[in-house]
Amino acid sequence: MLAELENLHAQAVETLEKANTTAVLEDWHRDTLGRRGSIYLLTRQIGQLSAEERPVFGQRLNAAKDELEAAYEQRLAILKAAELKHKMASTAIDVTLPGRSQWRGRLHPATRTLREIYRIWGDMGFQVYRSRDVETDEYNFELLNIPQHHPARDMWDTFHTTTPGVILRTHTSPGQIHAMREYAPEPIRVILPGMCYRYEQITARSEIQFHQVEGLAVGKNISLADLKGTLTDFARRMFGANRKVRFRANYFPFTEPSAEMDVECILCGGEGCQVCKYAGWLEILGCGMVHPTVLRNGGYDPAVYSGFAFGMGPERITMLKYGIQDIRYFWSNDLRFLEQF
Repeated sequence: MLAELENLHAQAVETLEKANTTAVLEDWHRDTLGRRGSIYLLTRQIGQLSAEERPVFGQRLNAAKDELEAAYEQRLAILKAAELKHKMASTAIDVTLPGRSQWRGRLHPATRTLREIYRIWGDMGFQVYRSRDVETDEYNFELLNIPQHHPARDMWDTFHTTTPGVILRTHTSPGQIHAMREYAPEPIRVILPGMCYRYEQITARSEIQFHQVEGLAVGKNISLADLKGTLTDFARRMFGANRKVRFRANYFPFTEPSAEMDVECILCGGEGCQVCKYAGWLEILGCGMVHPTVLRNGGYDPAVYSGFAFGMGPERITMLKYGIQDIRYFWSNDLRFLEQF
C-alpha cells in the first residue's frame, strides 16, 4: 500500500506541473485532494494494515498531502498571475476616457416641496419657527380653544405617552402658542414646519406621521382680506401664476371665521378628473382668522391685535404637483419611486 501511495504521489506531481489554467488546476485539486480524490481515499484503507504498518503509512500519507497542498498553492499563484498578465495585455486601457462618475444622492420629494414652501414664505417676510414634537395636552388642545370633552377632539386620533397629559402633537398648531408667548406683544410672521402624528389607519391617503407647515401672522389691523391675498399669492407662486383659487367656509376651533382653500385642479385644468373627483378643484390648506381666545392665550390683547393662521401638508401638495396617488410611497424608501425626482 505504501508503494501505491508513492505511485499516486508521483502521478499527482506530474499532472500538477502540466496544469496550465486555474480551471484545470481546480479539477486536479478535486480529483487528488478532495473528499473523493485518489490520495484522500487511501485513508480508508488504513484499517487493512497491521499495527506496525499503520504509523509508518499514516505519517507518509500526511506528508504527501502537505507536499501536494503546498505545491497546489504555489502553482495556483503562478497561474493566477499569468492569467492576469494575459488579460491586461489583451485588453487595451484607454487612459484618456473619463472616470466613472460617483453616484449622487438627491432630495426626497417631500423635502423639495418643504424647501420651496420655505422659500416662498421667506420671500413674503415669514420666519421659520421650530417647535417640539412631544407636547402637552394643554398646548396641543387647551390653549387652542379645544377644552376637554370638546367635540373637535374627535378630529384627532392622538398618540398618548405613559406620562399623563404628554402626547405626540397631532398638528403643528401648538407652535403658535409657543411663538406668540415668545414674541408678544411684538407683531410676528412665522411658519412652523414639523412632523405630526395621528393614530390612523394607513391608507393611500393617510399615514400615522406626516409633515405639516403652519403659518401665523399677528399684528394690528390684520384682516380677512390680508389672509386671502397672502394665501392667493402663495398658491400662484407654488402652482402657477394663472392658477385659480377659491375659499370655502369651514370650522376650526382655533380660528374664526375659518375656511378651506382650493386650487384649480393641476391635472385637468378645472375640467374634472378622477384625482379631483370631477369637481375641478383640489384642497390644499385650511385657514382662518386667529380666534380671540387663542390670541389671549398667546399673550396678545384681541381688542388691539388680530391675525390669521393656516396649515398645509407638504406631502399632499407634492402629490398634487406630481400626480402621486399613494402617500405611502413617501415612507417606503423605494428607490424606483425616489429616483424619479
